[in-house]
Amino acid sequence: MPSSHRPAWAEISTSALRSNVLALTSVLGATSLCGVVKANGYGHGVQLVARTVLEAGAHSLAVATVDEGVELREAGLKAPILLLAEVSSSALPDALASSLTLTVGSLGGARDVLEVAKNVTGVHRVHLKVDTGMHRMGVAPGDVAAVLDVAAGSTHVDVEGIYTHFNVADGSSVDDRGFTHHQIEVFDEVLAGTGPDRRPRVVHLANSAGALGYEQARRDMARVGLALYGYLPAPWLAGALEEQHVTLSPVMTLRAKVVASRRVGAGERPSYGRRRALAKDSNIVTVPFGYADGYPRRLFEAGAEVLINGRRYPLAGTVTMDQLLVDVGDDEVVVGDEVVLLGRQGDEQISADEWAQRAGTISWEVLCGVGSRVPRVLVD
Repeated sequence: MPSSHRPAWAEISTSALRSNVLALTSVLGATSLCGVVKANGYGHGVQLVARTVLEAGAHSLAVATVDEGVELREAGLKAPILLLAEVSSSALPDALASSLTLTVGSLGGARDVLEVAKNVTGVHRVHLKVDTGMHRMGVAPGDVAAVLDVAAGSTHVDVEGIYTHFNVADGSSVDDRGFTHHQIEVFDEVLAGTGPDRRPRVVHLANSAGALGYEQARRDMARVGLALYGYLPAPWLAGALEEQHVTLSPVMTLRAKVVASRRVGAGERPSYGRRRALAKDSNIVTVPFGYADGYPRRLFEAGAEVLINGRRYPLAGTVTMDQLLVDVGDDEVVVGDEVVLLGRQGDEQISADEWAQRAGTISWEVLCGVGSRVPRVLVD
């Protein structure tokens, strides 16, 4: 990644990423792993992540947009790349020219693909998405036969795969687990209705939660996103990893260096809004990382902390666009000392799950929210 004159960066551990791929493939067994690298590799840097995931044993990749797929092709990656959403007819020529595997989620979308595919050299891979209850995108179960009929009339399209997407596979409640089993049953009924002659070769249901929590969802392929990056969608999903005696390790560490330090008197109210008075005289240090870099403003009110010299310290005021203020009390912290905002330092660790819990959000959003101006640096 480009060098930066600002002392704040994200370290991306290739050893942790490789270890996670190996852990997940041990759980999946004969099921191939499709590494989901959309949203800039969940904020980790898509090219860095994609290469490492493939080298570690992933069979293919998945992205959300044509531009994401084209970027990977231009970077020289040859592995199959699945587009996880149906794209507009205007984007289809670029998608097909880059040999991206298309998702078809409607009868109209299938017709668009066939019309464009006949004008682009080659036979183009397509996966049919079935809506089993997410209700975001996908062919209704009753319309799958009609879509397959349309595709059967083309020599330019290969309906290689068929899949669905779980919406509560991470839920541990009786209702959530029951609904996920219902989705599997609906999908299997669709498969049975296609008949052996028209059934696509690659069947996949599982996201990270489905892969870890539902053995019956591990079919030909599993689309694994969050777990690649070292986080579980929910704590109860650790069981499958424990059975294989493997664990996941967070891939990203956010680091910065102290750029200023000053003694501030009791009663002073640092930062915008003067939100909180200091209880006593304190050393206040400035850290060059703010909400434009992905540090949520709400973390101040939620009691978030950072790590300096292996100790936790609270924020001293409102998170600003480019900087944080940290209250280190009477401890001696000097310009140049390293700060860990996300990750491990000494015996302490701050995780994306901790940020998410404090901020009232999910770890996916925390990771994807790390700003583009934060350099991603490969380590180990």
